[in-house]
Amino acid sequence: MESQIQNELQEWERRILKRSPLYKRAAKRIQQQINDRIPEKVHNVVTNSIRNMVKATLTGTEFTTKKPPVLGVSLEERDALLNERKAAYKKTAMAEGAGTGAGGILWGLADFPLLLGIKMRFLFEAARIYGYDTKDVQERVFLLHVFLLAFSSDDVRRETYDAIKNWEETRQKWHSKSSIQEDYDWKKFQITYRDHIDLAKMLQMIPGFGAIVGAYANYNFLDQLGETAMNCYRLRTLQERRG
Repeated sequence: MESQIQNELQEWERRILKRSPLYKRAAKRIQQQINDRIPEKVHNVVTNSIRNMVKATLTGTEFTTKKPPVLGVSLEERDALLNERKAAYKKTAMAEGAGTGAGGILWGLADFPLLLGIKMRFLFEAARIYGYDTKDVQERVFLLHVFLLAFSSDDVRRETYDAIKNWEETRQKWHSKSSIQEDYDWKKFQITYRDHIDLAKMLQMIPGFGAIVGAYANYNFLDQLGETAMNCYRLRTLQERRG
């Protein structure tokens, strides 16, 4: 079974490191033109939501779970547990996206912090399922790396994947909360995530059309995050087994 997981990891690595197709890169340029026409109020809501999510992830308790890390089970069992939780979170995100998407711009803006909260609670659960304790600040930084890997452009994705793949080396940089707050480029984090989701979320704010877009986008965002989290934790687990 481990050889199968290793093969799946290699295929996943190939996919995430592959350069985005030409149409996606062209869409990025169009998206920038759209961004320039979006009211500053919208950008501020998105940026502040991401900043608050990062702060809550590093120092808060709103995303933590009272359940202890799962110990003494196989990697295959952990994968199955994560898939169960992912299915539940996808339904929650889809319902939330449909509800806020039906309300136009104001409800669409409300979706940003709500969806961020759903994503981070899922990641905290993922850490617990794979046996990691999120009381450790370095584990919380790992979650932010997983988050960024799931929602980033080509250059940032490669850089973030290298940091995750070499986590034992990477984690030495983040030995305290102060070092994280001082050294990490949180502005790049905010811009990268915002740019990744902007187009879908702006369509969500169109009355009548937004409910469909919101449900579909949120469902797929959680699916993407779930696949990324599973493979990041698989990678860590197998590396730690080999010492």
